[in-house]
Amino acid sequence: MEKKKYKKVVLAYSGGLDTSIIIPWLKENYGCEVVAVSGDVGQGTELEGLEEKALKTGASKLYIEDLNKDFIEQYIWPTLKAGAKYEGTYLLGTSFARPIIAKRIVEIAKAEGADAICHGCTGKGNDQVRFELTIKAFAPELDVIAPWRTWDIKSREQEIDYAEAHEIPLKINRETNYSKDKNLWHLSHEGLDLENPQNEPLYDKILELGVSPEKAPDAPTYVTVHFEKGIPTAVDGVEMGAVELVAKLNELGGANGIGIIDIVENRLVGMKSRGVYETPGGTILYHAHEVLETICLDKETMHFKPMVAQKYADLVYNGQWFTPLREALDAFVDDTQKHVTGDVKMKLYKGNIINAGVTSPYTLYDEQTASFGEDDGYNQADSEGFINLFGLPIKEQAKLSKNWDK
Repeated sequence: MEKKKYKKVVLAYSGGLDTSIIIPWLKENYGCEVVAVSGDVGQGTELEGLEEKALKTGASKLYIEDLNKDFIEQYIWPTLKAGAKYEGTYLLGTSFARPIIAKRIVEIAKAEGADAICHGCTGKGNDQVRFELTIKAFAPELDVIAPWRTWDIKSREQEIDYAEAHEIPLKINRETNYSKDKNLWHLSHEGLDLENPQNEPLYDKILELGVSPEKAPDAPTYVTVHFEKGIPTAVDGVEMGAVELVAKLNELGGANGIGIIDIVENRLVGMKSRGVYETPGGTILYHAHEVLETICLDKETMHFKPMVAQKYADLVYNGQWFTPLREALDAFVDDTQKHVTGDVKMKLYKGNIINAGVTSPYTLYDEQTASFGEDDGYNQADSEGFINLFGLPIKEQAKLSKNWDK
């Protein structure tokens, strides 16, 4: 079947193994102009030399878009406020980075008058869904090219073969060929020995954002995070912008072995996947936010919110960021955060986060009421009537069930 012809294709370009070989592949197979777009969400040195590489391999131009501030404020903070963790563990580092990148790619594709958008996501992964649902939300008229679903290449080893044959420089080799994703929030590791869940991760070999707990300092590090309406705004009394704050906590958390998880998760496409994630600053923030909510949220809201958090996490993980439900959940979450303001002090020690104090001007904790000491505001005798009414169903069942088996 003859391929559809395109004049200009915008490629989601990271400069990694997949997208490095896609530029020449697109030109060989479609004869089209390729405009590369890289969304900067905190990849750091991975962006160095990217323009030269993109142009050398056949792109007509490369856009490098600074999305760092928006990434944290518009995607990470809402997810943090919701308390969303996929399957109770994963802090969604890759998941919410895709919608913001894809949205910007759509904007550039429209400005460039492109016929199609191309991505390097595999047909086995979640990212293909996240990219394409965003494209459908903002440019349903644009075609999507997904080489992994059509080309003859079947493995990362064959990708390296293709790159070597086309003299495309790579920063990896066959021995360090982990599949990684890095941004301001996290770093993920997949592939090679990690594909077998029986293998213990070689932390000394793969960790980049910090050290293993065994190599963390013997003395603890104290840190205090201040929140305003559920949003972190200061560390140790110093107000910081979103990017600076996450970077600071990544540094502190990484140095103390915080935020390393080894999990097998259920991918959207149906299979299980094993990965190692580093999220040092994010782990500190989630912990601090949860601690602050314990004194700022009433019982019913606090017990209901985890159900919202689970659904929110599923939406983010499944690429459904730009949906009415996610926006509606944000409205609920924002209302719960009106009084989530205060300071949380923590002790970081060899991979552990230990509570060291929490305060809030909106605290619902009354020390006098909760005290074991003398209290004029609570009549302990009232509890007798409460227990009688609360326990009435149990009492009635016990009384009446005596005759059931006779």
